[in-house]
Amino acid sequence: MKHSDILSLTLSQAKRALSRGDLSSVELTECYVDRMTSLNPTYNAYITPCEELAIEMAKKSDDRRKKGISGGLEGIPLAIKDVFCTKGLRTTFASKIMENFVPQYSSTVTERLEQNGGVFLGKANLDEFCMGSMNTYSIAGSVANPWDISCVSGGSSGGSTATVAAGIALGAVGSDTGGSIRQPAAFCGVVGMRPTYGWVSRYGMGAFCSSLDQGGPIGRTVEDTAHIFQAICGYDPKDSTSCDLKVPDVLGMLTRSVKGMSVGIPREFYEASYSQDVRRYWDQSRAILEDAGCRIEMVSLPYASFALPCYYMIVCAEAASNLARYDGVKYGLRCHGNTLEEMYCNTRGAGFGPEVKRRILIGTYILSHGYYDAYYGKAVRIRNLIQEDFVKVFKNVDVLLMPTTPTAAFPLAQAPRDPVTIYLNDILTVPANIGNVCGISVPCGLSEAGLPLGIQILAPAFEDGRLFQFGQVLERASGFPSLPFLK
Repeated sequence: MKHSDILSLTLSQAKRALSRGDLSSVELTECYVDRMTSLNPTYNAYITPCEELAIEMAKKSDDRRKKGISGGLEGIPLAIKDVFCTKGLRTTFASKIMENFVPQYSSTVTERLEQNGGVFLGKANLDEFCMGSMNTYSIAGSVANPWDISCVSGGSSGGSTATVAAGIALGAVGSDTGGSIRQPAAFCGVVGMRPTYGWVSRYGMGAFCSSLDQGGPIGRTVEDTAHIFQAICGYDPKDSTSCDLKVPDVLGMLTRSVKGMSVGIPREFYEASYSQDVRRYWDQSRAILEDAGCRIEMVSLPYASFALPCYYMIVCAEAASNLARYDGVKYGLRCHGNTLEEMYCNTRGAGFGPEVKRRILIGTYILSHGYYDAYYGKAVRIRNLIQEDFVKVFKNVDVLLMPTTPTAAFPLAQAPRDPVTIYLNDILTVPANIGNVCGISVPCGLSEAGLPLGIQILAPAFEDGRLFQFGQVLERASGFPSLPFLK
């Protein structure tokens, strides 16, 4: 097959071509390796490309297929967010403090991808320790948006989403703490999903905010994303927060009708001011589901407006605690000091970027004596109220529908400099994480500037199958244009 024909295949189509013998994993992987080598300097989506490893894994995949062994992602070239440990392969978390770290073990996510036959193209760029929403806080530099390289890709999984949007990976995995998969997926015009907390093991994933971090899949289509979700989901005894429940058959949900099901529109968000583009596609998506036989109703999430400040209190506090381990003693960067305290200060001062330092300082203040109850304790109580809001709402509706982001991607040159303004990028994605529900972002159309916008579907915890069920309906009816490299 010609490279152009190979690149036109979605992950699901490539799986079928591999099964039929129309294509080998080596052919498929070489196509993506060639494209990655050529285009990564433009997009800066990979921190550590691993061309030789990818070809080696592809050869082993072809050998397994000849023996009649085939995993769920057999022979599929994937990008791995550089927050998941990969044995023997550099894992940096996009931070100077860990830029030369080579793990002696793999995360459960990467192990499961490998067990399912996945081929690793490289470690994808991200905001340092997943702290950011533009993919500009990285030791490797910013990631360019494949729709317009002058624009941001979103974050923190902007490298992972950009690899799929640019056609330099067939699928990817990222992590979502406050929207870090869904927001960049919307900016880059791909599908990104935040599973229910506990479905995907956090073992071997760099810890940012342990009570909210969750790995998840990224693909060109809803079906592609479902294949990756199916591979990485499941109980892991090495993660104490992993849920020992039967893995849902999300692939089986793709063909189910949504007729007769109910969709909620959160009033508090609907009444807020958004761009005409965002409002138009929200109404369009609502109409699509109505035409599919869904009942649409306005619902209320009275405490949702507090989700963003609540989120930043919690993530800063947990980041300050989690990142205390990076002190130059056991691993990572070490800067000389005449005393232990001086060595700590020199190491962390040189090793962490400005956004990580900002959040550690805020978190340390929040957790300090005399302020813990006023800030962290209150944030935890508000989180409980937000979770109760979602529980009440989902007694009356099956899913919620809302935009993924308040705007399309913006030019890097016009990016806000004020941290609080930057944090507002997450205003529509954070409620799902704080509310302990699952969500998916599906491309729904282009802004007047020709940049993608995403619509977000939220479902109750452990009802992840509904996301794919509704996502498939929206995807088929929205008429979203092809990714730029396919035109």
